[in-house]
Amino acid sequence: MNYSQTLEFLFNSLPAYHRVGAAAYKANLDNTLMMMEHLNHPERGFRSIHVAGTNGKGSVSHFLASILQEAGYKVGLYTSPHLVDFRERIRIDGQMIAEDEVVRFVAENLDFFKHHELSFFEMTVGLAFDCFRNAKVDVAVVEVGMGGRLDSTNVITPLLSVITNIGLDHTQFLGDTLEKIAGEKAGIIKPGVPVVVGETQPETKPVFERVAGEHHSPLFFADQHWHIRASQSNDDESRLLFDVLDLDASGSGDAATWRCGLVSQLAGSYQLKNLATVFEAVRHLPLPVTASAVERGIAHVIDNTHLHGRWQVVGHRPLTICETAHNAPGIDAMLDKLTTMHFNRLHVVYGCVNDKDYGSILRHLHDSFTRLGRPFDWRFSQPSVQRALPVGDLQQAARQLGIDGDAFIHVNDAVCDARSHADPDDLILVTGSIFLIADQLAAVS
Repeated sequence: MNYSQTLEFLFNSLPAYHRVGAAAYKANLDNTLMMMEHLNHPERGFRSIHVAGTNGKGSVSHFLASILQEAGYKVGLYTSPHLVDFRERIRIDGQMIAEDEVVRFVAENLDFFKHHELSFFEMTVGLAFDCFRNAKVDVAVVEVGMGGRLDSTNVITPLLSVITNIGLDHTQFLGDTLEKIAGEKAGIIKPGVPVVVGETQPETKPVFERVAGEHHSPLFFADQHWHIRASQSNDDESRLLFDVLDLDASGSGDAATWRCGLVSQLAGSYQLKNLATVFEAVRHLPLPVTASAVERGIAHVIDNTHLHGRWQVVGHRPLTICETAHNAPGIDAMLDKLTTMHFNRLHVVYGCVNDKDYGSILRHLHDSFTRLGRPFDWRFSQPSVQRALPVGDLQQAARQLGIDGDAFIHVNDAVCDARSHADPDDLILVTGSIFLIADQLAAVS
């Protein structure tokens, strides 16, 4: 098979959660463990950092990979899902793996995949770990796909486990309370391996303390050790200026102890929480990393790792931004950023997948936009994946909530319509499913 035929097999012959949803979910690691044995245990062939969480795990993974690259290490990075190119999931020093690597791996293991009916995600994890071992990476940053305990990535024993935060998402698989979801995320904690949790939450803190205690794993809550704030002079929507206070070093909020004027290429103000997690994670890595490598890695994270879809500016006059926000915590973080911005009218382009509580999300978004105190309008669309909620169904659900908006099958048509009706000082916000963002980025690339 050539590369396009290989991708066709992967996407169409194997169950893929990002396409079909629950039908692809495996509630055990049996296939993954069998695959690791079949591949002669690539998960043991490289050092790793394991990153889980409801929101922010992708950004934190990219920050850490960028920092380690700046520190001179050869770095693997595994993330999901991809936006445009399948190979975005597997990078080495920021570069996507070669098409030939994908073809080789599938060809060599095709009979095994078919015989054991491996899922798309299980196969992709095997490909990533095989590539990292073969490339002899110094360290790989591995992002959990969903949950943690039963995620296919959870066959590694990392140098460090990181859990960004806990929110209500994927509740049909992970549980319907923060405590239950935290229990699933805590499944990545390994005996004796330090774990950094980004946010101290009253519902989840006891869960992490219990699991870490059972495994004799040192536990650190990043927000108890770092204060990160946006700099006063930050007025550039394509980057974030921020200041850092190391509470362990200073012990006070004295302005003289702040490291001021640092820069992040990831511009959303919600990145401030992620940055605290990153600083604490670096502190507990058993790898030499200088402060200058940390600052350079954060400042050049997009250049180094090519992360897209997080508060990404894709147009000006009117300012047009793509932002993945598919659950309540992500939406709240996005709205915090909107309150700091100057624009006349907000044009929202929204689409989602069919297994989200889109009625509640629409209501939450509409109420929040109303509180901004500026005029706004809606356009609805749908991502080009099998799980997509048809735009007609989304529009009808919105109307039942008293929300009116035009429907567009293709997201770029919605964006073009918004641009044709917008003034130069307006803001166009493309948000919702990561797959909707992927479609828009593909349209403008």
